[in-house]
Amino acid sequence: MTVRGFIEHHFRHFNAAALKDAAEAYEKHLSQGGQMFLTLAGAMSTAELGLSLAEMIRQKKVHAICCTGANLEEDLYNLIAHDHYVRVPHYRQLSPRDELDLHERGLARVTDTCIPEDQAMLPLKAVLLKRWQAACADKQRFFPHEYMYAALRAGELKPHYQIDPRDSWMLAAAERDLPLFVPGWEDSTLGNGFAAYLTDGTLPHGQCMKSGIDYMVELVRWYEETSARSSLGFFQIGGGIAGDFPICVVPLLRIDLEKDVPFWGYFCQISDSTTSYGSYSGAVPNEKITWSKLSIDTPRFIIESDAAIVAPLIFAYLLGW
Repeated sequence: MTVRGFIEHHFRHFNAAALKDAAEAYEKHLSQGGQMFLTLAGAMSTAELGLSLAEMIRQKKVHAICCTGANLEEDLYNLIAHDHYVRVPHYRQLSPRDELDLHERGLARVTDTCIPEDQAMLPLKAVLLKRWQAACADKQRFFPHEYMYAALRAGELKPHYQIDPRDSWMLAAAERDLPLFVPGWEDSTLGNGFAAYLTDGTLPHGQCMKSGIDYMVELVRWYEETSARSSLGFFQIGGGIAGDFPICVVPLLRIDLEKDVPFWGYFCQISDSTTSYGSYSGAVPNEKITWSKLSIDTPRFIIESDAAIVAPLIFAYLLGW
């Protein structure tokens, strides 16, 4: 039995039924000529979502992505340093002393997985520093992801690949020149490094890096242009800035710019955030109607479960695996 067949036969109730309904509606949205905007929060790149997301990108079932700076870089860390990662399945039993031992070994822990600083973070930062310096010298400005796209296309990371490159969603995105939006990039490891280079004078100025406001302006342009041709769906993995930032583009256009653009044509959020007052990540989709983000007719789904389980299942369903 395929994954798709398993879901169709077994997922009949509760969150399982919500998963199946959301996957079916996602597929219907695409079959009617719609496009899908995906948001990526948490540590989904370290969870190796690229194993399924990369193929979703290649098969044009994802048309744009908004992600945290961490997800942007952590897919590349996994690409070049996978063999040096350390898994800690007993992470719930770690003591503060155990955590310090990991730190002293140069391992940064993400739940049950430790990223090796020397093999992952430092080599990637060294590659990007050269590009940042060149852009400063030439008085050019690019988005954070554009520097990474350029390095991937130039093959600058290829000698370091430690996984099948087909499992890197960033590489798939670079090959398709997929629109990417990365709000709050400065709170990532590479964003911190960029700020440090400005502070110590390694980089003479920060004008070579476009900001979050630049990303929003570009998102406004992209949404208005794309939604004129196709209904745009919104598939949200997790909460936080990766989801909050892009969903606001519709009220920005409709209210601030007074333009008659369509609402998002599909909405699904995978969340483990408890629905509660004041918790935006835990807000039910209906609340977004009051903020001019969704219409009363937008198909709306919320799947309250672990995104590391749910997202690959939905992607497998859509890919026919």
